[in-house]
Amino acid sequence: MHVLILGGTAEARRLAELLSGEPDLTVTSSLAGRVTAPRPPAGEVRVGGFGGVEGLVTWVREHAVDAIVDATHPFAGTIGFHAADAAAVAGVPLLALRRPGWTPVEGDRWHEVGSLAEAAASLPALGRRIFLTTGRTGLAAFAGLDGLWFLARSVEAPEPPCPSALEVLLDRGPFTLDGERELLRRHRVDVLVTKDSGGAATAPKLTAAREAGLPVVVVRRPPAPTGVPVAPDPWDAVRWIRAQRTAGRPAGHPDPRPEPR
Repeated sequence: MHVLILGGTAEARRLAELLSGEPDLTVTSSLAGRVTAPRPPAGEVRVGGFGGVEGLVTWVREHAVDAIVDATHPFAGTIGFHAADAAAVAGVPLLALRRPGWTPVEGDRWHEVGSLAEAAASLPALGRRIFLTTGRTGLAAFAGLDGLWFLARSVEAPEPPCPSALEVLLDRGPFTLDGERELLRRHRVDVLVTKDSGGAATAPKLTAAREAGLPVVVVRRPPAPTGVPVAPDPWDAVRWIRAQRTAGRPAGHPDPRPEPR
């Protein structure tokens, strides 16, 4: 059996690791190539785009792929829709591996918006020293806010256009609560901006902002393809893949999480 995993997320790498112990199974992880030095997953790796739906269909057929797992970032854009269309054309079962989104708790001061542009428009009324954790590719949305100061954290340096008053912090999660508290204090941050990426690796910033009483601008996740079964955890994805092998057909929604080995 040949499984294609789309994405370089932590969940994608964990899934590839879990599947590496499965007998008679080949795993290929496809990375977009946006990060210069990504963490290599277990198994075979390909880097770069497919060239749209047709390119993905061709690759799946040429490499005899039996199942696809879309484990891309929740904000990866069109790849989820391309995967759904390609899977339908190629007749290959598809699973979306998506970490659950964050939910506000008592004490949070969340301002939910639908886009980075809406996030930028909301900032002048909320504060002056902004901590951006939206990734290096989205800073253009904040470039026109000359009256504000920004601290942007990303894995790699952002490219222009960027805000005029910008300090860049190159770092990669997971982050600790004590570290996030100190960062907010040291830089005198009064607003946090984040995408609803979910997961535990970057969640401590939300707790630190709550403790400090800071407003948090949260960009909601974009729409996802309908009709695609979703697994919230790599173990659920393993169970789904095992069901494909047994039944030889789409298994629908994943079974409850199996016990760790």
